[in-house]
Amino acid sequence: MIDPVILVHGGAGDIPEWRVPLKLHGVRKAARAGYVSLSKDECSALDAVEAAVKVMEDDEAFNAGKGSVLTIKGTIEMDAIIMEGKNLKTGAVAGLSNVSNPVTVARLVMDSTPHIFLAGPGANSFAREKGVPFASDDELITDFARQALDDFIHGRGEATSELGQESKHGTVGAVAIDRYGRMACATSTGGMTGKLPGRVGDTPLVGAGGYCDDAGGASSATGHGESIAKVCLCHQIIGLMQSGLGPKEATQRALTNMQNRTGGTAGAITLSNKGQVGIHFNSKRMAWAYVRNGEVHSGINPDEDEIELL
Repeated sequence: MIDPVILVHGGAGDIPEWRVPLKLHGVRKAARAGYVSLSKDECSALDAVEAAVKVMEDDEAFNAGKGSVLTIKGTIEMDAIIMEGKNLKTGAVAGLSNVSNPVTVARLVMDSTPHIFLAGPGANSFAREKGVPFASDDELITDFARQALDDFIHGRGEATSELGQESKHGTVGAVAIDRYGRMACATSTGGMTGKLPGRVGDTPLVGAGGYCDDAGGASSATGHGESIAKVCLCHQIIGLMQSGLGPKEATQRALTNMQNRTGGTAGAITLSNKGQVGIHFNSKRMAWAYVRNGEVHSGINPDEDEIELL
């Protein structure tokens, strides 16, 4: 038996000061929700990461589910991945619309199909066939997302939801280990403001936006999606851990390599298969929280660690 741990992130980037409390509240709430799942008799790391990510998908402070940013056409296209580390089972979706919880659709892909990735109209049809509730654009699109697109169109913001001074949102993710040593990861995003319809970033790509292997650990990434995808960031982190590095050092080294090779910045959260925590980001901020041994740890600025009792 092992002490269960749930670790979440709520996006990396130049998060404005006024949004810091919203981000911290959201990641703490998500981590607590995931830990409730881990504490049940029939605990499951998979259930925990799904539960945690769903909390953030339902929170418009984050760029996932409700609050997802908009394409240049003013539409929502969401991506998500979920993965477990025992058998490397994976489910992913891209270009998903009109659902509140893309991570749940990804879980359905993993559990009920022979595939690992569904995209576009096929992913949407699959969600309908599985009885996933329909969510209208009005339910999902927030004033923040509309304003971010307007800023982008009129040259007041960068074409990104993770980086730049106009950033208002952040990809979400979670990693967990349950009492039986089983591991899981999940990541969900609305992508980049002003992206071309059909654009797929790192989030749903196995080894980029998330990766999990019980032989090493689990990791979830957030930041400049194209840069993360080019280096398969999460797979690289787990590979470094399997070569002997701890989760903190592996995460830091992989992010430094990514920045040196691509010029992009990002953040990642990592758990080892012994429940050790690794958190690092080379962007200005990244919201994160984890629960272990009755304590909730959280932060958003470098070297920050606030502790509350569960």
